[in-house]
Amino acid sequence: MSTLLDMDRIIDDRRTRIIVCCGSGGVGKTTAAAAIGLRAAERGRQVCVLTVDPARRLAQSMGLSSLDNTPRLIDGIDQGSGGSLHAMMLDMKRTFDEVVEAHAEPARAAQILANPFYQSLSSSFAGTQEYMAMEKLGQLRRSDEWDLIVVDTPPSRSALDFLDAPERLGRFLDGRLIRVLIAPAKATRPFARVLNAGFSIMTSAMTKLLGAQVLRDAQTFITAFDTMFGGFRERAEATYRLLQAPGTSFLVVAAPEPDALREASYFVERLDEERMPLAGLILNRVHHSPATRLSAARSLAAAETLEIIPNEEVDPADANGYPVAAAALRLHAERMSLGQREQRVAGAFTSAHPAVPVVEVPALPVDVHDIDGLRRIGELLGGRGASLQAS
Repeated sequence: MSTLLDMDRIIDDRRTRIIVCCGSGGVGKTTAAAAIGLRAAERGRQVCVLTVDPARRLAQSMGLSSLDNTPRLIDGIDQGSGGSLHAMMLDMKRTFDEVVEAHAEPARAAQILANPFYQSLSSSFAGTQEYMAMEKLGQLRRSDEWDLIVVDTPPSRSALDFLDAPERLGRFLDGRLIRVLIAPAKATRPFARVLNAGFSIMTSAMTKLLGAQVLRDAQTFITAFDTMFGGFRERAEATYRLLQAPGTSFLVVAAPEPDALREASYFVERLDEERMPLAGLILNRVHHSPATRLSAARSLAAAETLEIIPNEEVDPADANGYPVAAAALRLHAERMSLGQREQRVAGAFTSAHPAVPVVEVPALPVDVHDIDGLRRIGELLGGRGASLQAS
């Protein structure tokens, strides 16, 4: 049986500097990340919540019309403990632009930013979002303005693609295409003529495939960008090591459903492979079975009995009571069955991963869309959630 995940202990531990929330879509991951950030802020931490999820749920839940690439202070929190809460949403292209502006001379930066190949790369190149998430996390951590950063990753398995960012970037920078494109600029030795002859053959074929202008833009970009490659890789690798460090805690968020818990198992196993510090599982929207001896089967049987009583045997004054009672019994049976089904599904996960601590958050009657709702979720994750789980 899994142990209880003590969220307040993680939040209150000042050595915890990064919390990463990951999980499949639709399980309440963004809400959990926001609630954790709010609870930590109201317990005295200086918190920044970074969402990589392009949806607007984080802004909406914090009462904002939108979020952008700059951390914004969230109003309405209890600052009695001296904490603060900021939130932001990753802007992939803007983050890339910031990196260029910070690590290149002004003239070189302007040349790169205006390059059509760069504009395409920074907006839509596969893997750019994941690498920029690493960049932004590294920037926030290096700024030392916040003592806790909560990361809300994209839904589905792509949530962990940022772990591959350093290796993917290395493959790109060391790739044959990059070496070919920068070869003429570096070919200063006696065999440069041979290299240029080979390059001409290669570029002739690429020109036919891509077009002359695209190839020229790519060459110009690579030549201008070449001096920044090493810094990109070094920062990505440094952030990767930061994620492996004891000050980081990964939280997997799931609903008590087969598909969501299969994804959760994948996350748990992948984090273990990458030697990332997994803190535990947040099992969200749990329907607890009512504390009663009236089973689902007996409730359904009683409902059927009430529904088939002949009308002539019923006092007219009580005629409306039987359908209402039957409906209530059926609702009770459905809730009992749902709770038992969720318990079986969750039990399969905990049996497969007995060392993973778990905290349950019960399903609420309404969606969370404001600070008060986030505070309630934080209470359930913290002390009140622990008492529910233990009882």
